[in-house]
Amino acid sequence: MRASCLTGLVAAALLAPAAAYAQVARSRPAPVVEITAGHAGFIDDVNIDHALVGGAARVYLTPRLSVGPEIQYMVGPGEDRDLIVTGNLTFDLFRPGRRFTPYLVAGGGLFRHSNVYSGQAFSRTEGAFTGGAGLRAWLGDRVYVAPEARIGWEAHYRFSATVGVSLPRR
Repeated sequence: MRASCLTGLVAAALLAPAAAYAQVARSRPAPVVEITAGHAGFIDDVNIDHALVGGAARVYLTPRLSVGPEIQYMVGPGEDRDLIVTGNLTFDLFRPGRRFTPYLVAGGGLFRHSNVYSGQAFSRTEGAFTGGAGLRAWLGDRVYVAPEARIGWEAHYRFSATVGVSLPRR
């Protein structure tokens, strides 16, 4: 009797963490992919306007915290081109399941600027970071739109609209 009780307690102790992990894994939102378009302005002696397009992917680590890569391509006047590649950390201010989800985002990575000066092609690569906030508005179970505002280094601001799709769970 004593051995069977001890065996039952040991089995419960070993299986409880696995059951708890499975619950947490199911409560996390599914991974998402996003496409973005918008406007960026580089702050110099005068503002240098750019159109931007990009994409990202995110995987949730917890029900409100996600990570993933992002790439943004910006087209400025003439031959002015910029590429920003970052790893982002996104924190949803509310738990999943709400129609509107405000969030904060921060990222770090690389910035590549290319241009043509006096007929000579020039480019440089340096570190980059961005930070900002947005608001996801869910259009259904798997699709959302999100206006977003960010600032970053190389000194710029950007306003964009994102369309995201939550991937199906396996």
